[in-house]
Amino acid sequence: MKNRVKEKITSNQPVVGTFFEMGGLSAVECLGISGLDFLIIDTEHGPFETESMMGFIRVAELKGITPFVRIKEISRAAVLKALDVGAQGLIIPCVDTVEEVKSLIEYGKYTPVGSRGFILGRPAEYGFSELAKDFGRYFEHCNAESMLIPQCETVGCLESIEEIAAIDGVDGIFIGPYDLSIGLGKPAQFDAPEFISAVDRVIKACRSAGKPCFAYSANPAGAKDYLNKGCMGVAVNTDAAIYIDAFKKLKSDVLTRG
Repeated sequence: MKNRVKEKITSNQPVVGTFFEMGGLSAVECLGISGLDFLIIDTEHGPFETESMMGFIRVAELKGITPFVRIKEISRAAVLKALDVGAQGLIIPCVDTVEEVKSLIEYGKYTPVGSRGFILGRPAEYGFSELAKDFGRYFEHCNAESMLIPQCETVGCLESIEEIAAIDGVDGIFIGPYDLSIGLGKPAQFDAPEFISAVDRVIKACRSAGKPCFAYSANPAGAKDYLNKGCMGVAVNTDAAIYIDAFKKLKSDVLTRG
């Protein structure tokens, strides 16, 4: 299991992905063919459960697009299920405290970083991979390649962002702009000084901790702005919204005279 997103970021190359909401193996296949770096299988707002998630991850692996999963909550079950079926990164919503992030690391990283429960599952080829023959090497590999990325989308998280970003086992921070702006009392006002200051603070905290910062944007222009500010990864819109927009444009182009 080689995490290509982490590999590119380590080489100082920005990465681009999208949120996966539509479902369907062919949809994952198409995202891989498109050349995107990652998709985020959304189990927080999306309808997906573990078995369908595993199918999406398999196709993503085949098509060379890194499969991330946004889990429902910080719980041992949610973290283990996603990692055990092969998620190469977890996006963790609604993080509010340092203590929550420490629990996340306990659930999601093997010893000596955390205390993740062990099983010889998909990532270990059910016990038949070469790595799985040496538990020490296997633990080290999984800890290095599986990314745990808390979302900064609450005022509580923002107020502790320097400490959270520096925690061993945190592999980056993901800015959730809508919920963060709501928490700041400026819903979707992304040009508000309070929001701009918050984004700058998160990016600075990540830079100081030597961790990548990711962000969501509804459009390419906003995504470029985040990259220009210092983010290393952007998730642009959702597959469903992009799909609808593309066909609306197609119909308009077909019917436009001239």
